[in-house]
Parts: sequence; structure tokens; C-alpha cells
Amino acid sequence: MATTSTEHQAGTPAADSSRRAFFLKTALAAAAPMLLTARKSSARDDSLDIPASPPTTPFADELPVPPVKTPVGSPADYQGGAVNPAAHQYYNLSPPKKFYETFVRAAEHRFHRDLPPSTIWGHDGIYPGPIFHARYGEPVLNRIHNELPLDASTFGMPQIITHLHNFHSAAESDGGPFDFYDTGQHLDHHYNMAYAGFDSSHPGLGDPREALNTLFYHDHRPDFTAPNVYKGLVGFFLAFDPVDSGDETDANPQALRLPSGEFDVPLLFADKAFDRDGRLFFDPFDFDGFLGDKDTVNGVIQPFFRVKRRKYRFRMLVGGPARFYDFYLRKGGAFLKQPFIQIANDGNLLPAPVRRNNLLISVAERFDVVIDFSEIAQPGDEIVLYNRAEQTDGRQPSGKLLNPGNPVLKFIVGETVPDPSQVPDILREQPVVDLNAVVRTRLFRFERGNGAWQINGKFFDPDVSLARPRRNTAEIWIFENKSGGWSHPIHVHMEEFFILSRNGRPPPVYERGRKDVVRLGPNETIKTFRYFRDFPQPGFVPPGVSPFTVGRYVIHCHNMTHEDHAMMARWDVAP
Repeated sequence: MATTSTEHQAGTPAADSSRRAFFLKTALAAAAPMLLTARKSSARDDSLDIPASPPTTPFADELPVPPVKTPVGSPADYQGGAVNPAAHQYYNLSPPKKFYETFVRAAEHRFHRDLPPSTIWGHDGIYPGPIFHARYGEPVLNRIHNELPLDASTFGMPQIITHLHNFHSAAESDGGPFDFYDTGQHLDHHYNMAYAGFDSSHPGLGDPREALNTLFYHDHRPDFTAPNVYKGLVGFFLAFDPVDSGDETDANPQALRLPSGEFDVPLLFADKAFDRDGRLFFDPFDFDGFLGDKDTVNGVIQPFFRVKRRKYRFRMLVGGPARFYDFYLRKGGAFLKQPFIQIANDGNLLPAPVRRNNLLISVAERFDVVIDFSEIAQPGDEIVLYNRAEQTDGRQPSGKLLNPGNPVLKFIVGETVPDPSQVPDILREQPVVDLNAVVRTRLFRFERGNGAWQINGKFFDPDVSLARPRRNTAEIWIFENKSGGWSHPIHVHMEEFFILSRNGRPPPVYERGRKDVVRLGPNETIKTFRYFRDFPQPGFVPPGVSPFTVGRYVIHCHNMTHEDHAMMARWDVAP
């Protein structure tokens, strides 16, 4: 339990020895007995012909919204011992003002009233995990305890590492796959809550144009990210600043006054499957990417949500492991025209809002949209969110639009209420893309080879760095997919990037802000621009850590099965 947990220090010799165990062939060999047991333990898997999940009644359960996480008083309240400031870059320059303590536990969760409870793994024992509210200028320390049972109970690996996707984080708090730890241990994550550029181009708090707003956290245990996240290790982390202040009545002239409070609703979309007994099921042998046959929102199958007739902000996240969604809104017998006002992409406010008919979104992408129910509905109307993307395996959608598609979430429109919120014509000024600052161009090929997934012809090796860009420089990174059969949502840790071109053409307007995930389709080439700033702090080497491990990050496919089967590469920021 947490009271006897030991501190896990990333980069120590013991931790390095543990991490070497996840070389691909070693991990697969070690996992095989557990995976076979998982396969035999589920009534869903009597043969290779996996039956459908039991039937469930659509729109029977109300949409839950996870609770906001409450901070503790001080690090003196932590279980498991004192914090080690020397283990964190900028800890003393950005001393924490908010302290959190999180316990990763197994629990019982009901996905639908027609099904029995299933065992999930959750931060604080809930799925999705609690919502963190953070604010730029208020550094955060979060101690995360691993209290998972040693018995994985059908699937998953009870070693964890929590990645805050995609915050501008020091490597030791990034939650990269190098730093997983065991049951009974904990790890401290320090987020200095400064904008990118705080120790380079914009000393102090950084460049406010680099603010991030809708982030999420998820497990990143190498080789087992897909089952661990599928089992529940995911949640929202929302960051606020003077522009996106989280207060629709904010009198500050900088504030956008976007819908806030109960009208600011995170939505986690994830497809699930259930065995014939109605319990959560996952097939670890589907290497293309596992697909479920039940759509869940915030952990409930096809829920309904009662809304007022006014504007709402929905922070939409696809949690994976492999399904793409193409969302449309339908009222009665017709799809609505341009009901979505997209204001952000991957947690980054766009320069200006974009009206859209539909939203094609891949794993780990986030779209913040405003829906104004006063424009599209009357009290008593019912509006249904449909996924129209046909997808029959984990490779990619077929390209066919279903008609009408699969209903995912029903909105039941209530009374008209006063609405002080707004969606301004101008959202956030974007940083300048200075191509004169580029010092190097790199190519990353995403491909299949030797029975698994590769980047530049290589499987993930945590001891090998594929690139070492220099601190305070800019580079162009080109992502290439020569395959006609797969799509890959590509994610790069630590800094956002700009898409310069898709197949030589400018990106669509909703992709012209900063991104941290990009959908790399069949036979596509995408050119991106990115800076490398602030980390590692010059001269920072924590006790017992090799100086060659201070600036490590990864690039990977966010189809989590592809990621687990080696489509990931380490890269380092060179001091």
C-alpha cells in the first residue's frame, strides 16, 4: 500500500536494469504466458471467431463527468517519504504551489446497466481518472503511487508510468516509457507550468502564445500501453491562462470568455468489447490494433447528456487503442450543417474558430468544439452524435461513410438559459515559424517490417537515440508513410509542431495551429517544423543518473498496438 511504497528514481542503475527488460523480443517472450492465460480466461475467446459483445440498450445511462482532483495541503502530507528536489529540473526556480497525490488502483466499474461490473485500473480507482485543473504560473507536483495488484487479472501489466500528453515537461517528469515502476512504488512528477521558451526565447514564464489547454494523461508502459490504457489508465488535465481562463464571465480584456464550469465538458471516446458474460475483454494478439464493438463516452456505453439551450464547450479526445472517429450531428432524419465550431486542435487554441460539418479524429488527437444548442435546437429536441467512419480492423478506416452510422452520444435539449459565454473571431496569436532558424531536416519513415512496426527500419530500442537535436535550435521533421494499407497517428513528446505541408500542399485550416499528433495516412508525406527549448537545464544531472539520460524523449505511433509492437523511437535533446 502507499504507506509502505518506495520512491522510484528514474535513471538509477536499478531502474536502467529494469528498463532493459523491455527490448521487444524479451518483452514478448516474457509476456507470452500471461497473454495466453488472458486468452483462455475469457469466455469471449473459445475460438478465433470472437463473438459480439452482449446487447445493450442505447441511451439508457447518463453521461458521467469525472470529478475535479483536489490538491493536498503540502508535500508533508504525502505518503511514502519526502520529495527530492534535486531529482527535478527547475524545481527550486519553480517551487510547486499545488500538490497532488494520486493512487493507481484496481476497481469495479459498470460500463452499462445491462452489463455486470468489470475490473478496471484507474487513477484514484475511477475511469476516466479525475480531471486536473492547473494554471500557468502555479507549478504542480503530483506523486503517483502504483497500488495495482500483482495479478493483472486477464490483461495488462501492473507496472506503470504516467505520461502527461503533451505538456512541455522535463524528461524526468514527462512519463516516457523509460521510467516505469512496480507495485508498491511511487514517482513524483514536477510540472513547472511555464510556457515553452521560459529559459530561452522568453525568459521568465515563457511565450504565452505557446499555451496548452486541453491535455490528458495516460499510462505509457512499453509493450503494454494499449491494454493498460484500455483498462482505464487515462484522464484529462486542463491548463488555464489569462486568455483561456476557464471563466465565461471573466472581466479581464484578454479573456476569451469561452463556455466554462458545467458548460465545459471533457469527452473521452473509446471503443470496448465484452465477453459473453458481459465483462471487459481485450485481445492482445490483434497486432493491427484491437477494435471494440461498443462505443463508450467517459466510460459509459452510448450515454445521454441533458444540456441547456445555450453554448457548450466539448473537449473531445479519442482514447484508443486503434479506432478513428468521424463525428456528425443528426437531428430527426437529417445531419446538421456546420454545427461544430472548432476552437482548438490537440490542446492548442486555433488562430480563429472554424465552422465544420464533421470531425475526423484519430487516436490521441483532441478537438475542442463549441456547440450552440440555441442555434440548432428547441427545448425538448434530441440530437445524436454519430460516428460515420467505417472501420473493420485496426489498420485504418475504409474511407466509406456509413449512413447514418453508429450513434455514440445523445443530447437531450432542455430550457433556454442566459448565456454570457462567447466565441470570439480571434482566439490565440500563434508563434512565428522562422524557417531561417532551421539547422537540420530529418526523415522518419513509418513502416512494417520483420513482422512488427518500425521507424526508419528499426524497432524501438531504449538504449539507442535516433536523433539528437541541439537545445535552442529548430528543425524540420518529415513523416513518411509508404504503405497503402495503414494510417498512423504520429505523436512527438515535449514540444508542439507546425504542419508545413501534406503531400506538398498546405494543411487544412483546422490543422494550421500547433499540433502534437498528426494523422499520417496511406502514402502520405507530412513536413513539420519544431523548436527544442528549455530542457535539459544546463548542467542538470540528478544524483545517480547518467548524463546521457537527462534529455530523452520519444516519437511514436499512437495506435497503441503499433506503439507496443515497436513503432517508437528515442530521441534526445543535446545540451
